[in-house]
Amino acid sequence: MLETLSNIDTKLFLLINGQHNSFFDFILFWVSDRFIWIPFYGLLLFILFKNYGKKAIWFLPVVALLIAGCDQFSGLIKNSVLRFRPCHEPSLNGMIHLVYDYCGGNYGFVSSHAANSFGLATFMMMMLPKGNKNIRIALVVYVILIAYSRIYLAAHYPLDILGGWVVGFILGFTFAKLLQQKITVPNSLPSKHE
Repeated sequence: MLETLSNIDTKLFLLINGQHNSFFDFILFWVSDRFIWIPFYGLLLFILFKNYGKKAIWFLPVVALLIAGCDQFSGLIKNSVLRFRPCHEPSLNGMIHLVYDYCGGNYGFVSSHAANSFGLATFMMMMLPKGNKNIRIALVVYVILIAYSRIYLAAHYPLDILGGWVVGFILGFTFAKLLQQKITVPNSLPSKHE
């Protein structure tokens, strides 16, 4: 069973990684870079201040702890499971496409990028008032783009991503529930006249 799952995981990885060209190499390399998302994080912060006013200050340390937790927990799993990243897997030598010789650390299960992005997205979705459809869609696109880029760049297998999503969901959900004990999520969007 595990061997079959691993074979499917590897085949799906090779399919995604094999669909490369110079345009997507450039785009997905930058999608995977955390600094490119700073304007998006700024937009999320603006939305929080718009919905929560001064109470939004509570979000800064909570989100910092959430991301640190996702990063540390995923790193702990990586160093326990010791599953090579595809780009470090000897049996895939010569079969994968590396972008700008980027690879990352030795181990990839679970993806820290996936855990961080899914943790943030889960947390934000739970803390946003009803409505905010466009930002919810943007959060889903954000999570998918980062996940796809990590596979495309040969840094992770699809199961590494799924494992990261599970870690991110659990921590994002937990941190949102904890903050909801301190701050009530508004039932609706603030009025444009406020």
